[in-house]
Amino acid sequence: MIWIAPHLSIDEEDLQWDFVRAAGPGGQNVNKVASAVQLRLNVLQNENIPPEVKERLLNLAGKRINLQGELVIQAQRHRTQEQNRREALEQLILLLQKAAQKPKPRHPTQPSAAARQARLNAKRRRSQIKALRRKRDWQNEAD
Repeated sequence: MIWIAPHLSIDEEDLQWDFVRAAGPGGQNVNKVASAVQLRLNVLQNENIPPEVKERLLNLAGKRINLQGELVIQAQRHRTQEQNRREALEQLILLLQKAAQKPKPRHPTQPSAAARQARLNAKRRRSQIKALRRKRDWQNEAD
């Protein structure tokens, strides 16, 4: 069991590891050794993840979730398979921890009285500037 949060854990049997050739560093071994790691977790069919966490996870993961509902995390920064494996697992845990946190509810605020007064003063100044640009009917003012 991998513990993510007090109320959330993932069974290691739910994780699927795939090893592929990496495009990054590796020297002479780059074309011989499959050091890149793809970690897959089927989010939609996993019963250990609560529904509200699944929903937040789907939003957070974005393109990393495929059409089958699998979260795919790829790690290929390091030269060794073990380091990439550790990095992929860390990424998964961080993503799940972020999804497990409930977002703070937003409370709409009202502008202060001073802000409302400042807005009205700015509108009044702008109106006066535009009023000075208008053409005047000189004949009517002469009368």
